[in-house]
Amino acid sequence: MTNPAGLTQTSEPVTVPTPHGVFSMQAFGFADGSEHLALIALPTEGQPQSRAQADQAPLVRIHSECATGDIFGSYRCDCGPQLAQGLEMIAEQGGLLIYMRNHEGRGIGLVNKLRAYTLQDAGQDTLDANLSLGLPADARDYTQAAVMLNELGIRELRLLTNNPAKAEALAGLGITITELVPDEITPRPENARYLATKRDRMRHRLAL
Repeated sequence: MTNPAGLTQTSEPVTVPTPHGVFSMQAFGFADGSEHLALIALPTEGQPQSRAQADQAPLVRIHSECATGDIFGSYRCDCGPQLAQGLEMIAEQGGLLIYMRNHEGRGIGLVNKLRAYTLQDAGQDTLDANLSLGLPADARDYTQAAVMLNELGIRELRLLTNNPAKAEALAGLGITITELVPDEITPRPENARYLATKRDRMRHRLAL
């Protein structure tokens, strides 16, 4: 059987300027058809990496695809602002962001995510909505992210996340996490309950 986590192809790195900084972007393709992106911060002219930054493990965010938040700016979650803030922090401090596609709705897919939204509108929180649909609270797998990190020569990092479970998953895949760096976003009325559920029921480190 073909290993679905097996890396089958990579693109050449290309320089991509963004509103958040300049990045070297590279795509990775896997045996199951998944394609993900790595965005590595490039120093901008006049802002070379400091010695303190060079001595630290790189800052890395593993960002799960969220079409509603990342593309359309939905206020129901914190994904879009986290993506923007994460890129800005990585551009400033050095490191990279891995953009994991097929992680929509914590891995349940876009159709099921919108079905879960309907249940949330009826009163359930984000965790119970998934469970009511017969789906896991979190179905994401980080094996391919670990493969990408190894391919890029990164086996030790500072993880930009509020979610200890993500760090535990990567550690279980042989990645050394030296620090959890918060990526907290100021709540909005539309996502306050969503964030409280992540804090209270899913162990996210959120002050709120």
